[in-house]
Amino acid sequence: MLKRIDVISLFPQMFDALKQGITGRAIQNGLIELGVTNPRDFTSDKHRTVDDRPYGGGPGMLMKVQPLKDAICFLKNKDNSEDSVVSQKSKVIYLSPQGQPLTQDIVKELSSAEHLILLAGRYEGVDERLIEHYVDYECSIGDYVLSGGELPAMVLIDALIRLIPGALGHDESAENDSFYDGLLDHPHYTRPDDFEGKSVPPVLLSGNHKKIEQWRLKESLGRTWQRRSDLLESRRLSEQEQLLLNEFIRQHSEKDSIK
Repeated sequence: MLKRIDVISLFPQMFDALKQGITGRAIQNGLIELGVTNPRDFTSDKHRTVDDRPYGGGPGMLMKVQPLKDAICFLKNKDNSEDSVVSQKSKVIYLSPQGQPLTQDIVKELSSAEHLILLAGRYEGVDERLIEHYVDYECSIGDYVLSGGELPAMVLIDALIRLIPGALGHDESAENDSFYDGLLDHPHYTRPDDFEGKSVPPVLLSGNHKKIEQWRLKESLGRTWQRRSDLLESRRLSEQEQLLLNEFIRQHSEKDSIK
C-alpha cells in the first residue's frame, strides 16, 4: 500500500495546493507522506543550473541529467534508512506528454507501491539518458501540452490518495467513482425534489435499495454507452449488465422516436 510520494520539481510551492480538501486531510491525518524536492539543491555551480541547450540544436532547453539523477538517488537512499516508512524499492514516474495515458487501472497499479517518486519536467523535457536509466514509467494525463509536469503530478497524486483507505468520507466513495469499475458514474441528485419542473427519478425516492442499485447500474452502463463506448469494448459485461444495457438502449430509442 502506498505510504509516501515524493515529487521532484523546480516549483515546490505549487504543491501547497494539495494541502486543501481530501489530499490535505489525508496528509494531516498521517495516511500518506508527501515531500517535494527541488533539483536545484543538487547542483554544484553558483547559478544552480538545471538546464542546458540540446545537442543538435533546436529551440528551448533541456533539464540536465546530473541534478535529477542525484535527486532521485537521494530520495531512493532515504528508503534504506531505519526510520523510513518505506521498505520496498521506489518507483520513479516521469510525467510526460509522451507517456502512457493515465487511467484508473494505472492509478490502482501505482497505488500498490509503497513509495513513488514523481518527476515533473520543465522546458523541452529531460535528457533521454535519465529516462532510460532512472525512470520506471512515463505517464501522460492527456494529448495536450502544459508548461510543466507539476499539474499532471498533482492530478496523479489526487487520484492516488483517493484510493487510500480512510482518505474519503465513506468507504464506498472511491468504488462509486467513474472508471473505478470500467464504467462512467451514474447521475446524481440532491434536494430539492423538483427543480424548474424537472423531478428526481422516482426510484431514488422509493427507499427500495435493490431497485436503486439496479437503476444506478443501468444508468452507469447507459451513460458509458452514450459517451465512452470504447470502454464497453474492453469490458466483459455480465448477463445482468447486458440486459440492463439493452433496456437502457431500448428506452433511449423510444424517447428519440417520440421527439
